[in-house]
Amino acid sequence: MPQTHYHLEIESDPRNLITVEEFVNYFAVDLGLDEKKINGLLLSVTEATTNAIKHGNKNDINKIVNIDVDVVGDYLKISIKDQGSGFNPAEIPDPTHPENLLKDSGRGVYLMRVYMDEVDFKVTPEGAETILKLKIK
Repeated sequence: MPQTHYHLEIESDPRNLITVEEFVNYFAVDLGLDEKKINGLLLSVTEATTNAIKHGNKNDINKIVNIDVDVVGDYLKISIKDQGSGFNPAEIPDPTHPENLLKDSGRGVYLMRVYMDEVDFKVTPEGAETILKLKIK
């Protein structure tokens, strides 16, 4: 029987994204997710982690990103925490708006919302947290 909690801690270095991908593949296969769900999950967790490294922790390798994965009933809850000051998701420009189509950033949150059942953002005293929920059953 697969476990119900998975944890990964990385330094804020984009080179650690490969470790994040391996981590996502590991728990997704362990939980028996299908390939379509795994692809959306990989993309969403990688985007959230990239945001945590780049925007939250400002690429400071002395700052940590924590990823916690929990099976809660029929859902997978993934929490990506950085040590940054957070942001207002309402201020992110719509990447589907014509003036934003060619921009090379700004699609991460949009893609998370496409592939996940729920996307939430919290600012805590320790930093910012992105919470992704995916129905797995």
